[in-house]
Amino acid sequence: MTTFVALLRGVNVGKAKRVPMAVWRAQLEALGYGQVQTLLNSGNAVFRAPGGTCEAHARAIAKAIDQGLGLQVPVLVKSAADMGGIVAANPLAHGVADPARLLVVFAADAGTLAALQYITPLVAAPEAFVIGEHAAYLHCASGILESAAGKALLGRVGASVTTRNWATTLKLQALAAHGGA
Repeated sequence: MTTFVALLRGVNVGKAKRVPMAVWRAQLEALGYGQVQTLLNSGNAVFRAPGGTCEAHARAIAKAIDQGLGLQVPVLVKSAADMGGIVAANPLAHGVADPARLLVVFAADAGTLAALQYITPLVAAPEAFVIGEHAAYLHCASGILESAAGKALLGRVGASVTTRNWATTLKLQALAAHGGA
């Protein structure tokens, strides 16, 4: 069995795209996933499956949400190993006073990550932005909503990616490292 992390983009923010975590957990279990746990109310889940690709799981989960809730929600899935690598590779993790101001940008593939270069001109000191091999990292020193780069990633421009703050990423990685149990 392999442990995976599922990340929904743009759910439970405001009144649009409401995905109750108990319902989503039940949908994941109905797909045959085991040891399903959700984290927070913002579309994070850890589950176990007997193999399969991240892309195939993302498609299955998106289809289940569409059929069950009538919502079209972008879904990204990463393996526990992917999450461990993303956490270990974060060059901005050390010295960040507020982990809520450090975003991890998750994308389905390297091409999508590379396309995030358009964010670079929006980064204003003392912010920092790094595109890694499996994720990008944005430190919004003055706060995400005060950052033009942060706003771009959270808005339509960032529609092909999803973000989680560093604290949430660490919690997801810890759940995944323990097999979702």
